[in-house]
Amino acid sequence: MKRFSVCHRAAGLCLFITLGVLWVAPSCLAVDTRTWEESDQADFARGTAKGLSIKSNGRLTLAPIFKELDSTSVPYLWAIAQDSKGTVYYAGGAPTGATTKILALPRAGKPTVFATIPGLEVHALAIDKEDRVYAAVLPDAKVYRIDATGKAQLFFDPKCKYIWAMAFDKSGNLFVATGDSGLIYKVTGQGTGSKFFDTQETHARSMIIDEADNLIVGTEPGGLILRITPAAKSFVLYQAAKREITSVAKSNGMIYAAAIGAKPSGVSITGPSPVLPAAATSVAPTGAPRAAGTTPSATAPAVGSFTATVVGGSDLYRIHADGFAERIWNSPNDLVYAIAFDQNGMPIVGTGNKGTIYRVDSDYLSTELINAPPTQVTAFLAARDGVIYASTGNVGNLYAIGPALADRGTLESDVLDAGEFSYWGKAHITAVEHGGSVELETRSGNVNNPQSSWSAWSPVSVTEQGGPVKSPPARFLQYRLTISKNTNTGESPEISAIDFPFLSRNIAPKITQTEVAPFNYRQPPSNNSLDRSVAASGSPLTLTLSAVGQKKPAPLSLSSDSGGGATLQYSKGFLTARWSAVDANADPLSYTVEIRPVESKSWQLLKEKLTDRFYAFDTAAFPDGKYVIRITASDSPGNPPGHALKASRETEPFTIDNTSPEIVDVSVSKSGSQRQVTLTTKDALSWIDKAEYSLNGAEWVVLQPEGFVTDSQTLRYTIAAKEGQALSVRVFDENDNSFVKQIPLP
Repeated sequence: MKRFSVCHRAAGLCLFITLGVLWVAPSCLAVDTRTWEESDQADFARGTAKGLSIKSNGRLTLAPIFKELDSTSVPYLWAIAQDSKGTVYYAGGAPTGATTKILALPRAGKPTVFATIPGLEVHALAIDKEDRVYAAVLPDAKVYRIDATGKAQLFFDPKCKYIWAMAFDKSGNLFVATGDSGLIYKVTGQGTGSKFFDTQETHARSMIIDEADNLIVGTEPGGLILRITPAAKSFVLYQAAKREITSVAKSNGMIYAAAIGAKPSGVSITGPSPVLPAAATSVAPTGAPRAAGTTPSATAPAVGSFTATVVGGSDLYRIHADGFAERIWNSPNDLVYAIAFDQNGMPIVGTGNKGTIYRVDSDYLSTELINAPPTQVTAFLAARDGVIYASTGNVGNLYAIGPALADRGTLESDVLDAGEFSYWGKAHITAVEHGGSVELETRSGNVNNPQSSWSAWSPVSVTEQGGPVKSPPARFLQYRLTISKNTNTGESPEISAIDFPFLSRNIAPKITQTEVAPFNYRQPPSNNSLDRSVAASGSPLTLTLSAVGQKKPAPLSLSSDSGGGATLQYSKGFLTARWSAVDANADPLSYTVEIRPVESKSWQLLKEKLTDRFYAFDTAAFPDGKYVIRITASDSPGNPPGHALKASRETEPFTIDNTSPEIVDVSVSKSGSQRQVTLTTKDALSWIDKAEYSLNGAEWVVLQPEGFVTDSQTLRYTIAAKEGQALSVRVFDENDNSFVKQIPLP
């Protein structure tokens, strides 16, 4: 499993390869070493493997020899057969053209065109006891017999659209499995054919004949696996959860079947289990009943359908001699087209649409054996000498697999992104088997494409004590692993894990935003109860702010409950500084807060070793004036002494104003009993926020300044009153400092 973790690795599993010394400049040491570990199939599969197999438990070994025998001009090959002399015949075709070719590869010879026959594609080949080749073409399916000279003649015409499989019984009868009618024909040596069995399915999709001359047939769309006796009596061995049985095979008395694709609507699995009841003796239709003399609609299955998208993945089933059926392997994405068996009797499955060949090692273990360059592995033929022949589609090539292992194989890993410029520590390779040899190389760079200006591949000396890595420190790292077999025993090393500890260069933190909250508010909330600090509800007034650096709503509003972001409580004379910070190394940070007057160069400490990203303080201890706050972030909590880094940022200048405004230049003019009062309000540092008056102790009434707009530190007001009334005037500046003056009205 690929993961990043703090490295506390214990020593000692079998084989270690040390990747370099821990080369770190003293001033650049970060606290935590992380580890890039690759130890499962998905990890290694993200790289590019050549000549290597990857087991499902994450172990790397040499793959069997995978040798290209013929690169044909045919887009798809679908069928392979071998005669008694060892000549391999293979054929396929394309969805265009009037003829298709049968190709031949003699033992120790070169590929040749054996025959050319009418038709678009060949999906089935068979060879009789006289080594005559039989080829089935589609569409408008026909079977041609080809003699040793390559001369072809029409052998059998079933009057159907598809022929998917052919096989000879011991008596020399040729059985032909067809599609669009799901019929199986029995054809004598003279080419006389008759209907042998109706599967009641659209396609008799795959077929083999066992030692007792029973036909083992896979169907589509019901996903049935049938056993049909020479007397044409059938038994459903298994009904798969998927729609199409693409391949059937037999080994050691057991039947294997591959199923692909989701079931179409209207086709259901019989009973609570996919296995039909043992009492069943014949096939029951899986769709709507078929009227006598009619055939189901012709729906081409996945193989040979060039535009259809098949969903549902694949299952591989094993049916024991007593009839017990079980799923032994599955893939959510790969489509199995072919089954064969290696010399140890292990199933080999060929898939599309990534060209992967798997080996099923046990009920819990499988191996991604080979990744073929073409995108589909369409057919297998297990030869007598242990070689497995494989045909492919897109493009149509013929390959030989094994039985020996490849001499060497390589894995070029995916790219490690350390996130930052990093130093490479000691990497470890854990080997389970030690046959053969292992080589290791690394390269590094600072762009994510290894082809662009990276360092060259540098070999790592492989010893028990390890060796230095010559790849320079950088952000990205890649390794190339080369495995070679033991030339004496043919054995391969088996690698189970590779991990690379690395240390990112310590990077100073950054203060990304600073902000001074509105005057008279603090965080966390205060229990102070001062004038104007309690709303009508009796709750302390609070101010809700958005995230640091985001625009404040306009106009700024007071709220008696929190509404996301930071909620500050009204507290006269307090000021709160807030900030945001990041650290590229994800180190924990601590903060120091300092203050100075704008005209001064000397900083005064307010608080240090803060972990919160805000600080509130009482400004009453400072003279009125313009100030600046400096926030310093340090990554010292996450680094050893002497290696921590700092970054500072200052706020915009702000005003501390705890002095009340004034009421000056008061004059009273008389007109009978009427009195007109004019006055001026002034503040040294802040704008006037509001003025109001009260007559005879009544409610306060807001005053409107001359010019109507409250827009400066000095404003003039006019009040109409009467002789003998008691007039009080109250004025507030924008920092909530207030002043009250009683004005006599004689």
